[in-house]
Amino acid sequence: MGSLGGPMSTVATVRVMPGQTRTIAGPLALAPLNSVSLRDQAYALLKDAIADTDIYSERRPLRLDERQLTQALGVSRTPVREALSILEQEGFVRTVPRRGIFIVRKSKREIIEMIQVWAALEGMSARLATLHAPDSEISKLRHLFDEFENSPPSEHIGEYSDANIAFHQLIIRLGGSQLIADATKNLFIHVRAIRKVTISQDNRAARSIIDHLKIIEAIEHRDTELAERLTRQHTLDLATHVERYCDFLD
Repeated sequence: MGSLGGPMSTVATVRVMPGQTRTIAGPLALAPLNSVSLRDQAYALLKDAIADTDIYSERRPLRLDERQLTQALGVSRTPVREALSILEQEGFVRTVPRRGIFIVRKSKREIIEMIQVWAALEGMSARLATLHAPDSEISKLRHLFDEFENSPPSEHIGEYSDANIAFHQLIIRLGGSQLIADATKNLFIHVRAIRKVTISQDNRAARSIIDHLKIIEAIEHRDTELAERLTRQHTLDLATHVERYCDFLD
């Protein structure tokens, strides 16, 4: 049986004369479907919206109103419900009987474990970047922090938080491993949210930019072992911070 992406071998019955038929084989002239399903579109938009939400900035439950979601997306309830079902399977939302659907917050222990996994994968990405990434791509790491050269990150904490998150994403991309990129994709939503809420705590922004510049220098110099070690330790320091200061996660 042929796939929808190419010619499909078929058998057609053709009437030749009254009472006579002839069977011929040939491809059907079919083009591949190019429209993304409403479910998939709803899923992608909802997941992006959850990623942009400050999940851990407040303690109140983050409830999703299905009716509001359908109105905002301009679709019926069916694709929204299907998208939410996928997000629930992935652990981003949960359904509470008679109460509704809520964005999932991870416990402190879960967050620490996620950060530890991220540290291992990002460290390997930094290592791979020193081996394979072109200089033109590596240079983008340093440019992320250009606007903080003459003023401390604490004076632009929102902008620095965004640059900080972009830095960690870029290291993953520079590693060039699709498997690592896929493995960190779902971790990213919660790790990003924790980075945002903790960057202003305990002078982390000032220490963070120092760490970043050391990592950038190691990658620029193609110092494989140092780049991996500094990157891994930098993220593990976040896990230590969460352990000490993020009691609001319990």
